[in-house]
Amino acid sequence: MNISYISFFIPMLPPTVTHQEKQVHVVNGKPIFYEPQELKAARAKLAAHLAKYAPAHKFTGPIRLVTKWCFPRGKHKNGEYKATKPDTDNLQKLLKDVMTDLGYWKDDALVASEIIEKFWAEIPGIYISISELDGGMCRNENSAQS
Repeated sequence: MNISYISFFIPMLPPTVTHQEKQVHVVNGKPIFYEPQELKAARAKLAAHLAKYAPAHKFTGPIRLVTKWCFPRGKHKNGEYKATKPDTDNLQKLLKDVMTDLGYWKDDALVASEIIEKFWAEIPGIYISISELDGGMCRNENSAQS
């Protein structure tokens, strides 16, 4: 059974710790990577919230992932873009790793199109939309159209 589209909103305080915060120790001249407690906690928090939305069947073809990170607005306007850290690519890496672990898709390499946005919001959380892609075309706008 193939699914073509899912979307959901998880009301939560989005984690601000990112995948980039992994640590390394050198033991007997070899690097050993590990996750600090704060990163482990962020991974567990995301897993707990995402588990209930995991599809019954994994996506197996190219997909588009849309993610809207909604952070507590504080003094900002609701819906205003958030142009401060953490960076979108760093937020996304941990999220995609957790979604892979939970079986959303066979491999996060299937994410062929990605839209990531950060906002200040009255209701903090993460909006996620996953849709199958079909076809697609990469062409130079200056080349002859067929």
